[in-house]
Amino acid sequence: MAELLAPAGNIESLDAAIGEGADAVYLGLKSFNARLRTTNFAWNQFEAAVDAVHRLGKKIYVTVNTVCEEHETEKLYRLLAYLDRVKPDGLIVQDFAVIRMAQQFFPSMELHASTQMNVESAAGVNLLSREGVKRVVLARELGLEEIKSIKAATTAELEVFVHGALCVSESGLCLFSSFLGGKSANRGMCTQACRRYYAAEKSGGISEGYYFSPCDLELVSQIPDLEEAGVASFKIEGRMKSAEYVGTVVAAYRYVMDHWKEDKKGAIITAKRMLASDFARSKSSYWYNFKTQAEGVEKAGDAILNPDQAGGTGIYLGTIAALKDAPAALVEAEKENAAPDTPPEQLRVQMARLKGGSYDPDPGDSIRLHRRDDSGRVSRKVRNAETAEDGTRWIDVPGGFQVGDSVYLLQMKAASKRYPRVISRDVSLFRRQTGDEKLPVLDLTPVGKNELQFFPEGLYVQVSSIADVFVVQSAHPVRVIIELNAETSYDFVNHKTVLPLSKKQLIISLDPFCPPETENSLRQTLDALIGDGFTTFIANNIAHIALLKGKKGANVIAGPYLYTFNRWAVSWLENQNIGAFVMPYENSRKNLLATFSPSVRSRILVPVFAYPALFRLRFKLPPSYDFTYFTDKEGASFKVNSTPDGSFVMPETAFSVTDKCDLLYSDGIKRILLDFSKTKVTKPQLREVMNSLVKKIPLDGAYRFNWKEGFYSPKRVEEQKARGQESRPHTKKSVGRNISDRLSKK
Repeated sequence: MAELLAPAGNIESLDAAIGEGADAVYLGLKSFNARLRTTNFAWNQFEAAVDAVHRLGKKIYVTVNTVCEEHETEKLYRLLAYLDRVKPDGLIVQDFAVIRMAQQFFPSMELHASTQMNVESAAGVNLLSREGVKRVVLARELGLEEIKSIKAATTAELEVFVHGALCVSESGLCLFSSFLGGKSANRGMCTQACRRYYAAEKSGGISEGYYFSPCDLELVSQIPDLEEAGVASFKIEGRMKSAEYVGTVVAAYRYVMDHWKEDKKGAIITAKRMLASDFARSKSSYWYNFKTQAEGVEKAGDAILNPDQAGGTGIYLGTIAALKDAPAALVEAEKENAAPDTPPEQLRVQMARLKGGSYDPDPGDSIRLHRRDDSGRVSRKVRNAETAEDGTRWIDVPGGFQVGDSVYLLQMKAASKRYPRVISRDVSLFRRQTGDEKLPVLDLTPVGKNELQFFPEGLYVQVSSIADVFVVQSAHPVRVIIELNAETSYDFVNHKTVLPLSKKQLIISLDPFCPPETENSLRQTLDALIGDGFTTFIANNIAHIALLKGKKGANVIAGPYLYTFNRWAVSWLENQNIGAFVMPYENSRKNLLATFSPSVRSRILVPVFAYPALFRLRFKLPPSYDFTYFTDKEGASFKVNSTPDGSFVMPETAFSVTDKCDLLYSDGIKRILLDFSKTKVTKPQLREVMNSLVKKIPLDGAYRFNWKEGFYSPKRVEEQKARGQESRPHTKKSVGRNISDRLSKK
């Protein structure tokens, strides 16, 4: 029988998951996990949990599923050494560095590839399996038939998400939150740009809505089919959800898993009835009912998007209308009951009056508070409710929230349930912590003579269409990179266009999402392209590495979506016979230089101009999304492009450091990239970018992304505040023009 895997964002959720019959739980520690905003587990709590869960005959997995910068690798190594001593049942990982370190130092450690690793085909699964990864958590944008085809071609364990929140962007490929302020989804700091309220420019005027906020996934009806397909583990999302939510969902899936063979229809009906008290967003089966990729591309948008659906989870209780001090006794009780590592601002409990909702929460109800600027969300139980003489009702909320912040009901007290505690309240016997181990020095492979002949020094330009190749050749690039998409693939394979450059001057970039149908056609297309004389390809998915491995005459460059934020990740890719790398778009100059020492900087190509895809959606947008431009509440402007290859959301204003290239040259980096992907290149635009590059002048309004300041760091922000400095000089308004401004200029 398949495993039922439940989230444990805190001790109470652990109790609920085990109490309702989960076979395994997954949880995070205080670092290197993709849910840094939830409570997570302290060292002694975690060690006690491993001991207790194992005594109950259950399993426990740890999320180490974020990418790691070079300066963090020793900390990562120490964490892995600690986990190797405590012995959880497996690690859920995203960064290739974890695989590389485990191979060399912790060979007995069981690894599961996170959904953030963006694996959606048998080629990718099998490559990871050969590298020692036991289980792969498949990308969430897959249907039943696709999962069946993957399982039929691999012996590795497959895990799929069956319930909970979805990302609108393809798994592991979202850059939106990082672009807005360095809070990278690949670093566990997503601020959920998809859940925001946007204003869109339509033909009839301005329309507003939650255009990119997806429904939640619910696959309780598909459990029998998935079990028969050979899926090893059914995963429930929700490490930031309440214990009541976890208990409710686990109970429903446990019931259908235990009873469907004897009464399939009745078991599903009962489970659905149990899920009726899941106070989350409306539900969707997403891609699971589509028989073909083409059908899904056309229809999946309607299946998961509803612009009228608020981005929050739960029943809307309104916004905070007023705040006042809480009774002293409540403040003291809050401090006594709080976990040792509770942030100080959350201990400053206060009383709030809500407006705009239709239900007054009672003590014992679970609520979730959302800061208006999306900078934080906190779940808690209401401890105190009072009615003032004027009839207004006040409830306690943690400090750090302000008037205007939203509040949602997650669970009513009447629906809550007490569970036996899994771990002892006294965890003093568990004292292990990370040690002070020194990470052995790792040197990347020196560049061999004539090794990089296919990768010359100079200017590279990337485009998405054949027509744009003709435009950008006037910039005299040493290489033109062209995306392999529905249009260019047809043109290449059918020899429709005589190109203005030789095939050795062209590099083919492969799309980072590679589901089974794409994998099958891509295998044939690559054979045809290599047979026609194309020699160099950019791999952006693990499957691409597998498909290109052993192809005679094929040179492979690791693209920006094979994340290389540290040299251990680079080293893993080197072991896949890859010796050249495109820097990830969200990287910083400081981390780039730390990762690649001067002797190996000839291996890297650095994007200095791009309209990076902030969301990459596998599907076309619904017909009602008849707009190109939209803005957020801060006035930042974005554009969306819906194509047969999916949809792409990009900033209206480019990322550019073209005026800073002298710094790169002085650093020993001699290969730079102008990336015009997903845009139609015009000669005036090309001249403007080249002028910035040659004359070293900034592009008007260009955004620096994380180039200078790197990823968001709370510690650095506090230090800058203390010095009276701004953390990011570019405000969100600098990303693009407001829609109303653009309309006034038409």
